[in-house]
Amino acid sequence: MARARQRRMRAVLPWAVMAGVLALAGLVTWGLVGTGLFGVREVRVEGAELVTSVEVRDVAGVPDGTPLARVDLAATAGRIGTLPAVERVDVTRDWPDALVVRVTERTGVAVVPQEGQFVMVDAAGVAFRWLSAPPDGLPVIRVASPGPEDPETRAALAVLAALTPQLRAELVDVTVEGLARITLQLHGARRVVWGDATRGADKARVATALLGREAATIDVSAPDVVTLR
Repeated sequence: MARARQRRMRAVLPWAVMAGVLALAGLVTWGLVGTGLFGVREVRVEGAELVTSVEVRDVAGVPDGTPLARVDLAATAGRIGTLPAVERVDVTRDWPDALVVRVTERTGVAVVPQEGQFVMVDAAGVAFRWLSAPPDGLPVIRVASPGPEDPETRAALAVLAALTPQLRAELVDVTVEGLARITLQLHGARRVVWGDATRGADKARVATALLGREAATIDVSAPDVVTLR
């Protein structure tokens, strides 16, 4: 009888262990997902300067006490990414009770006059910050409707990217009146007729070489045949 009991115990033991493991897993899962024991108590924001931590937390939309394990990290990052100044977002869990939001903000490369103000755009043409005056060090581009899908915005940014340091030092603004009618306004009431945005490196090299000439207008729209006026 003793040997029979031992055999029964050996047969039952694996099932009992499995049941205990499942019960423990269920208890842990319930603690993580079904209760506020590991609920969100803090949303920690890193890398935010143009946007405030309050703005990030508000748009994240994660109520206090939400079980940390149930927070949809991708959806939370997507909501934060709708803030105009935010380029990239990474959201992670920091157990037991915090979300960590790492923000990479856009970098301005130019400003565009709009409605009495200046809107800052990044290298992709995304408008993300309104200012009352242009900041030092950022060039001005004049286009009607700044934006990443606007051909004139893309053309102006392509011209800026092609400029030599000497041209940038003389630059007042880049005016786009059409895709083939781009002009650089320089200090001293001088201008460079750029034409379209093609052959930017050639045009910049030729225009730079002619900066020392006595001419109010340097036409490099056809960089192989330059006109001075």
